[in-house]
Amino acid sequence: MLTLALRSLRHRATAMTATFVAILLGTAVMGSFTPFIQVALEPGTPSAERETLLILGGVVGAWGTVIALFSIVSTVGITVRQREAEIGLLRTVGAEPRQVRALVRAETLVVALVAAVLGAVVASLTSRALLDLLQSGGVVSEQVAHSGGWIALAATVVLLLLVSLAAAGMAGSRASRGPATVALSEARTGTGRIAWWRWVVAVVAVGLATTMVVMTMATGKDAADPSDAMAMTGSLGLVVAVGLAALAPLLLRAGSWVLRPLLSGTSGHLAAYNTSRRSHLLAGVLAPVMVLSAAAVSILMLVGIDERTLPTGLPPEVAEGFETANLLNNVVTAMICAFAAIMVVNAFATLLADRRLELHRLRLLGATPGQVRGSILAEAGVVAAVGTVVGLLAAQATIVPFAYVRGEGLVPDAQLWLPPLLIAGAVALTLASAAGATSRALRTTSGAR
Repeated sequence: MLTLALRSLRHRATAMTATFVAILLGTAVMGSFTPFIQVALEPGTPSAERETLLILGGVVGAWGTVIALFSIVSTVGITVRQREAEIGLLRTVGAEPRQVRALVRAETLVVALVAAVLGAVVASLTSRALLDLLQSGGVVSEQVAHSGGWIALAATVVLLLLVSLAAAGMAGSRASRGPATVALSEARTGTGRIAWWRWVVAVVAVGLATTMVVMTMATGKDAADPSDAMAMTGSLGLVVAVGLAALAPLLLRAGSWVLRPLLSGTSGHLAAYNTSRRSHLLAGVLAPVMVLSAAAVSILMLVGIDERTLPTGLPPEVAEGFETANLLNNVVTAMICAFAAIMVVNAFATLLADRRLELHRLRLLGATPGQVRGSILAEAGVVAAVGTVVGLLAAQATIVPFAYVRGEGLVPDAQLWLPPLLIAGAVALTLASAAGATSRALRTTSGAR
């Protein structure tokens, strides 16, 4: 299986590049902040700076970890799902399920090891640059010295390797379970039932967010510390989006059914059919679109509400604390949006690379390049519409309770232009990613035989 895995990597450059980029960037982002925890615990670090460094390394590093792990699990899941037909063929010629799982894990381990090590090298440089930036901005004093953080970087690499192997194991287990003939036939459709654990994740996430929203709106106005409401609601929009992302195939099938009357012509018919039939694969694009929309809208609106409603006359150290919190919120937003954007581009590149033969067959049946391109863009439009609507609804778990507690009511008093602008950006990114991937796929199929 290891020999087969090494040979297989050469023929799956696009899919493995997507996994490589996700792990590389995940390591770089996590490793840029986790060394701050090690720096904070160094004996020579001033006690006044220790809390700031721990917050930077813990809070921002934790969000980076969540998004990086989400990205890796999603990307690995897409690459393995696309191979279900191949795995079914391996099963029919005698490969055992454990051998299939070993093949997937071996491929992922090779890619993850190289990507994580390179990401740690990048992180060692960006972590120092971030500390210099914080010192130049007065957030951290010049007395703090960066010790390298090699222990934290090593822990980051090990964590990402373990997560990559776990993601590969879960995806390989799903693809290899059951009789070989079933595995081969199920690869042709994505209309199966949603796994039980996806429902558990969605229910827990939405239930937790609902509880926090009710608690914030009931007690937030009486809190002595004005930062309590931000701490309670700041992450709720993202929690709901990640929870609903577990049900992305179901949401996509429902969305394609609702939007079907708007999809007319040959391209529209193909898009409606493929969106429903390939919902398990296109869910890998829908999930980051949801996370991107929810994170950008909820956190940036949160920062705007905070800046408008922050009480006057606060002690300088308290006001500085709010400024630091908003700085962290903006950093987290930029990090999440960058990751989600890369996931969207990676997912479309991987999906279209695997559908080249399908596109070539459509051309042989008489479809013009414009019709093929139009069908893919229509699919992307459905994904963008469903993802942005769900993401915008998820963001309300942060916006509504925070605006209510800060005295603006259920609807914020200003910046209502911001959500449509951010949603338009998410839609444009999705369509541009699909257009670029389609153009590359059509160029490849033009010379196919």
